[in-house]
Amino acid sequence: MKVSFNWLREYVDIDLAPDELGEDLTMAGFEVESISKVDTNLNNVVVGKIVSLKPHPNADKLSLCQVSTGGHLYSVVCGAANMISGDYVALALEGALLPNGVKIKNTKIRGELSQGMMCSEEELKIGRDSQGILILQDGLELGKDIASALNLEDYIFEINITPNRPDCLSIIGIAREIASITGKILKIPKIEFREGNEKIDKLTSVEIHDPELCPRYSASLITDVTIGLSPFWMRRRLESAGIRPISNVVDVTNYVLMEFGQPLHAFDFDLLSERRIVVQRADDGDIFTSLDGMERPLFSDTLMICDGEKPVAIGGIMGGLNSEVSEDTSNVLIESAYFNPTNIRKTSKKLGLQTEASYRFERGVDYGGVIRTLNRATQLVLDFCGGKAAKGVVDQYPSPIFPKEISLSINKTNKILGTSLKKGKVKRHLKGIELDVKDLDRDKVIVKIPSFRMDLHREIDLIEEVARLDGYNNIPTTTPVVRVNTAGKNPAQVLQDSAKDILASMGYLSVALLNLNVEHPYKRFVSIKNPLREDQSIMRTTLIPGLLNTMKTNVYNKNLNLKLFELGTVFYSVEHEKLPKEKKMLSALATGLRYGESWSFPGEGIDFYDIKGSLENLFEGLNIMNFSFLPTPDIPYLHPGKSSIIMVDNTEIGTVGEVRSAVLEGYELSNNIYIFELDFDLMVKHTFSDKKIKPLSKYPPIYRDIALIVDESVQFKDIYNAINKLSNKLVDNIQVFDVYRGISVAHGKKSLAYRIKYQSYERTLTDKEVNNIHEKLVSNLVEKVGARIRE
Repeated sequence: MKVSFNWLREYVDIDLAPDELGEDLTMAGFEVESISKVDTNLNNVVVGKIVSLKPHPNADKLSLCQVSTGGHLYSVVCGAANMISGDYVALALEGALLPNGVKIKNTKIRGELSQGMMCSEEELKIGRDSQGILILQDGLELGKDIASALNLEDYIFEINITPNRPDCLSIIGIAREIASITGKILKIPKIEFREGNEKIDKLTSVEIHDPELCPRYSASLITDVTIGLSPFWMRRRLESAGIRPISNVVDVTNYVLMEFGQPLHAFDFDLLSERRIVVQRADDGDIFTSLDGMERPLFSDTLMICDGEKPVAIGGIMGGLNSEVSEDTSNVLIESAYFNPTNIRKTSKKLGLQTEASYRFERGVDYGGVIRTLNRATQLVLDFCGGKAAKGVVDQYPSPIFPKEISLSINKTNKILGTSLKKGKVKRHLKGIELDVKDLDRDKVIVKIPSFRMDLHREIDLIEEVARLDGYNNIPTTTPVVRVNTAGKNPAQVLQDSAKDILASMGYLSVALLNLNVEHPYKRFVSIKNPLREDQSIMRTTLIPGLLNTMKTNVYNKNLNLKLFELGTVFYSVEHEKLPKEKKMLSALATGLRYGESWSFPGEGIDFYDIKGSLENLFEGLNIMNFSFLPTPDIPYLHPGKSSIIMVDNTEIGTVGEVRSAVLEGYELSNNIYIFELDFDLMVKHTFSDKKIKPLSKYPPIYRDIALIVDESVQFKDIYNAINKLSNKLVDNIQVFDVYRGISVAHGKKSLAYRIKYQSYERTLTDKEVNNIHEKLVSNLVEKVGARIRE
């Protein structure tokens, strides 16, 4: 969630610098992902006041204005029509350089001197409105730098709010935490407005047909509103939170959403049939057109907000086009409700539609704050849209939810946390986040949980809050005392160990199952003089037998789909050396089904390309480049037709392939097993520490497909290298998407289909340009790898 530093300061006094505040929030359990400064760079743009305005004598569509900055009067020619005498404006004086690159200088326009420019939001890059100049609120200090006058310099906190803390999906929620951390007072906006004489229940009504899915629904009604632009400061705050301003009424609902965390919705009251609201489930197969213009199929558990005849909104998710507030709207009904979080989450997933509203409703909003936020929205609509509020609100709340009370033991809190906190300090911490705390006895307090804290259910939740608020860094580090008991072996286990010891004493070693010849490096064992057991009398030279043994145990237990790996040290004896050679190795094993047993996936088995792909992903993740796979029949424990040596920069670093059937027989296994083993020490030497990152191109790519018939011996890397040798920077990606052998392809041949992505980071490519490059690429493939274009 994006949080404006300036907006936070409306609700709590903050003496800390932004980076200090970010650190304190992090220590209080919040993940502050980034803090970015909002720079305006608006030098020589000041607050001015239009003291006179008259038509330009030589141009019908221009005005000649006299603008005061307090100490000076400037003549300004302006083409906008939205200002009047007395308006406060943003005046760019001579020498100002606007963000769009325009440099302001004194000039004559149609014979009249213009000593500056009155700017729009868009010209200053502080908003999106370009229809007229920016009209400021009255009373600003004339001549003051515009960035300072409008408090434009800001810091935006990107905070990752965990799903259990929906109360912090709002500016006031974060401000409440800051107030607790800093010991300051949370300042909730005062809500006051004048109501009309006509009671709302005479004008509209609400019926809830499914209180399980909608426990509470309230509404207010404002008549004779004027739809227009919301105040600049409100639009600025919404944009800082990543929300696009739309109109004053809609902006108010979004503002209260971000302020209190309560989603609201505004209906055009005149578009509601029978001028009433009915909350009920949809029928399976119903179609509803939402505000985004999409037709959405509904389900029997989709909660709909309806009028007297038809659905007008998907409850808790999005409104409908048929009741949208538009520039012609004069009467609005504002909805504030509490919906069942589980149902909103299910509906949002079914519809593939997540909104700011559903994001909050599915986590749980403040059921006790429904009326407060409704009144706040009504207040702001009256302030910025005019109109008259009906007397009272509609509040349907058939099954009230009562706040729970939890008993908290101070002794238990200290025992679990390892602290020695006093009762008074614990109470201050909890009261700081607006929990109602009262003494129960000398040790315990009773805590009344407010409606906005949906995550507090048990005593341990309160203990976690105490730990968080007191500071995790204040919890002392202790070492737990653990009693270790050694369990004895049963007779069966003793017999098994004896059998293994006997076999080991006769020279039977598990590594012998790999069918290695005497000269193989894996046969250069290092013997241990005083082994704990006979079968542990030598140090391992490879990790592969350990993986196969682990697999064997799993197969005996009917666990047939496996992916295992081990990173460990192996040891080789070195002739004429007292100490063995130590080497870090990385080995992995894969067997069974590719996707496991599932009705939604074919029962395909893992093959060589799966483990090869795993290696490619590993190398890419470790930033190891220039790797290749060279087929070889000379690995004694791997299938001669399904094995390769792994090379990096012409250095052999390992092997990969399918385990030979003769090796599997020694382990009493019959599955197809694929393994790799890598020299990890060599991998480290070939890892690039610096990753190069390039931005996404803003220009569209062009794709070309090509199908080549080549000899079976031709590998992907041969074609890949042939394409790369062209050194054309517009070839951005090469992907194989089909391999075919069969009818129309001669024996000993195969068809490889490639998709080539052409991309420029500087301009939009033309088809003609790409076709010329593609033709050269195809000609080069025909020449270099003996390819033929498949018709």
